[in-house]
Amino acid sequence: MKDCLYIVKDSHWKCHAGQALEGAEQGVKNFLFYAESDKLVGREQKAWRGRMDVLYRNVGKPIFFKMDPEKAHHLVVDGLAKSMALPGAEAAMRTMYGVRETSDLAVDLWGIHFPTPVGLAAGLDKNAKAVRGFSSIGFGFMEVGTVTPKGQSGNELPRLFRLPEDEALINRMGFNNEGAAAMAGRLKQLQERRIPIAVNIGKNKTTPNEEANRDYETCIRELYPYGDFFVVNISSPNTPDLRSLQHGSELSSLLEAVKQEMGRQAEVYGTSKPVLVKIAPDVSQDELEFMVDTISRSGVSGIIASNTTLSREGLSHPNAKETGGLSGKPLKERSTEIISLIYQQTEGKLPIIGSGGIFTAEDAYDKIKAGASLVEIYTALIYEGPEVNRRLHAGLQQLLKRDGYTHISEAVGAKHR
Repeated sequence: MKDCLYIVKDSHWKCHAGQALEGAEQGVKNFLFYAESDKLVGREQKAWRGRMDVLYRNVGKPIFFKMDPEKAHHLVVDGLAKSMALPGAEAAMRTMYGVRETSDLAVDLWGIHFPTPVGLAAGLDKNAKAVRGFSSIGFGFMEVGTVTPKGQSGNELPRLFRLPEDEALINRMGFNNEGAAAMAGRLKQLQERRIPIAVNIGKNKTTPNEEANRDYETCIRELYPYGDFFVVNISSPNTPDLRSLQHGSELSSLLEAVKQEMGRQAEVYGTSKPVLVKIAPDVSQDELEFMVDTISRSGVSGIIASNTTLSREGLSHPNAKETGGLSGKPLKERSTEIISLIYQQTEGKLPIIGSGGIFTAEDAYDKIKAGASLVEIYTALIYEGPEVNRRLHAGLQQLLKRDGYTHISEAVGAKHR
């Protein structure tokens, strides 16, 4: 495929492929979309969106899936970031993949307005390079990071693996990122935010657990003005001993330090912001109860359940042998179970963001009924493409209507009533 100008018949849209495509290994360098008018409406708009869905499934995905997974990852993030420099690109992305806010699914939580309840989980935009792009494809919020105080290269390659038959991914990235200062610089440049941005923070690999508090405090200081809320990541399986911070006195000590730093920054900037904790699914009943009790007593704003799993139960793909955290459909049931247990233990008083294995509206709705006020996706975006958000939104509306609810908040924790 050569450099091209692709004109869709009977519309006012053009699609530019930024560079020549010579084989699947090189892949789609940059798909840069922009609109020359806003006249695409009604049936014409639906037809266009259908073409975009088919384009990803029949062209984009096959090309990306022939590439090395991490190369494809960088290609998408960097391409999306560069595309936003084109006049009209952001508006075009919103028209193609955006989700219109509706009163039944918009959520107000922690003093923050979420236009939809479906967000992008951490790990895709590690350095906040493509916030404008991801904000334009139907998400109600997004996490950036995980970011550490100092930039680090992460674990050795290869470290990202697809399991297509299982609709899953395994990663052992190891918090590869450019550091807190680099992220702060990018977020500072954003002139407008269409959705809330959560900053997911972690510790550097070389920082011993006894000094982990300092790393989280540093990230908060560097990034406080630029995040709408913060997420303390103590549950990645790919940083040695990180998950130990979930247990014993280390957890209460860390959260006390985090809360104190959040308080100091709130005084400096004159506004307080929520902070959540992201937990692992690979815990016993007793460990989960301890974590939830400690998190509740710490005064943090909520929990994200859950991070990736070390379990390989039920997998069929040969890549199941790879070490690292598993995400995708195999995590669905366990993450929903964790959400349900947290909701029961806290009597629904501690907000939960549900994450893990969401591919369909029914998956998201199960987590909401289990107790999640918001949900996140990651792996589904890789397998389904950006049209997934529109399907989730429409499906959730249908499920609410089926069950006689007028707002998504009425379904939160419905399983327990």
